[in-house]
Amino acid sequence: MRITSRPRTSARCRRGIGFLAALTLSVGAMNVSAQPPAGPDPAKMQQMKKMMQKQMGLMKPELRKKVMGLSPQTKMAILQIYSQHTRHSDTLTLRQVMQEVLADFQSVMDGVVTDNGEQTAAAARRLANHRIPRGGLLPYLRPEDVTDEKIAMLVPFNNAVEGNAKHLAAAADKGDMDTAARLMGDVANGCVACHQVFRGRPGVSDQLQ
Repeated sequence: MRITSRPRTSARCRRGIGFLAALTLSVGAMNVSAQPPAGPDPAKMQQMKKMMQKQMGLMKPELRKKVMGLSPQTKMAILQIYSQHTRHSDTLTLRQVMQEVLADFQSVMDGVVTDNGEQTAAAARRLANHRIPRGGLLPYLRPEDVTDEKIAMLVPFNNAVEGNAKHLAAAADKGDMDTAARLMGDVANGCVACHQVFRGRPGVSDQLQ
């Protein structure tokens, strides 16, 4: 009697299946366990303050007034986010920066499914250190979102996306692509959660009934 054996699922295939399953996790399961980075040194903080003053000089008076009215804690949180980035653009918009982030995320995925740890780690670090757009982040928010309550939500979102991207890079450096694949789901959940709060569905027309 002929017995047909079941084909074995490769480790790479299992990782791909796991990654697709991770992307279907609910936003409520978003992993924000990544510890926020330590505060920058005083010299760097002064540099960040000067940068933020430059950004405020680019803002229209209405937005500048809202930013100046934010609490000291909120302003410090914004500086803390900026301090984690070494690339600041004088020309790019936030949409262009997010297109770069998407390209880096896709490169991470390509690296994971092809067992290319170097590509995965490099792309994940670029994602975590994405450019800050012209004028900073605040000019691209809806006016009603420039509040202490809403901006406070950026901190856990930032930790979920950029913090997990750094952990993903570290895992890829060690060749632990299973962990890297799992962390891709956590990064994706962080992106989706932030978009639900600050962006909404892109391309929706207000000219439709």
